[in-house]
Amino acid sequence: MSAACGSQAEAVTRGLGFDCHDVSPVVSVRFPWELANWTMPALELLVIGGAVLALVHAVRRHRAGDPTNLALWFASLVYLFVTEPPLYFPEWFGLDHIYGFIFAHNRFTVQFMDDRLPLYIVAFYPMFTQLVYEVVRSLGIFRRRGPLLGAVAVAFVCQVFYEVFDQIGPQLRWWAWNPANVIVNQPALGSVPMTSMLLFASVSMAAMTYLVVRLAGNGWLVLLAGVLTPLAMVVAGLPSSLFQGNTTAQAWVLGVELALVWVAGGWIVVSTPRPDEPASAFARFYPAVYLGVMAVFWLSAGSLVGGGLYALACFLGGGLVLYRVRSRSPAAV
Repeated sequence: MSAACGSQAEAVTRGLGFDCHDVSPVVSVRFPWELANWTMPALELLVIGGAVLALVHAVRRHRAGDPTNLALWFASLVYLFVTEPPLYFPEWFGLDHIYGFIFAHNRFTVQFMDDRLPLYIVAFYPMFTQLVYEVVRSLGIFRRRGPLLGAVAVAFVCQVFYEVFDQIGPQLRWWAWNPANVIVNQPALGSVPMTSMLLFASVSMAAMTYLVVRLAGNGWLVLLAGVLTPLAMVVAGLPSSLFQGNTTAQAWVLGVELALVWVAGGWIVVSTPRPDEPASAFARFYPAVYLGVMAVFWLSAGSLVGGGLYALACFLGGGLVLYRVRSRSPAAV
């Protein structure tokens, strides 16, 4: 029996098809064909394989004289271990009375920490940060516009690539948000809390990338980026927190901030002249594979439910980004 399985966690996990009292405290392993649906092992293959490819690419970049990719790969894991445990076990950190139970992952092939942390989530952080950074780097934005505007472009690219995953996850039972938690999980767009859409899907990745670009080459100091990133999320969350209890006002504030991400980041991506040097093979192919597999997952859901229209806008935004990356000369390192 898990001490962290309260009544709300119990209700959410039973909705996913398992009992949070019946979990392994350290690690659990199950066969892929035992999972709730076929999309789950396919998602694991996409993400874990992407993390491995991202590491290979980062090592190649490091050997070519650029340590940023590899630094970002490891900094994202630091960020993972700073942020995920408080989300899963707020009672360990004295946050249960502030945030309460937020969400639960379904059971995947390999799971850690009372079945709260799937292996694919561990892999998702380095995979996704590398995907987004490499796309923006390959477009020449960091070199031409500098780290700050490069980070704004990262916020936009993160939003469009992450939300096609975030909006479909609850519909395919990859995880479930706790509907009883109105403090964190409201307001929401479709099935996704808007704070998650803004703070995790854009602000965190942009802030971490900015810090890594600034600190790259400073040895282990760069790992501080993963520790400091949550501070940027706190700052970006302040405007909506001023209207705590008024979900309509919070939705407007978060909506305006998300619109700024789209307008500012999209403008930087579109207006930056394409560089003469070729895009990397990772930037040319993996993001397209990722977006294509996500499209298959959406088609398998049968309809544009939940935040489907927003996800469609994100697919269009991701397609625009891929067009700018792929309408370049042949691949390089």
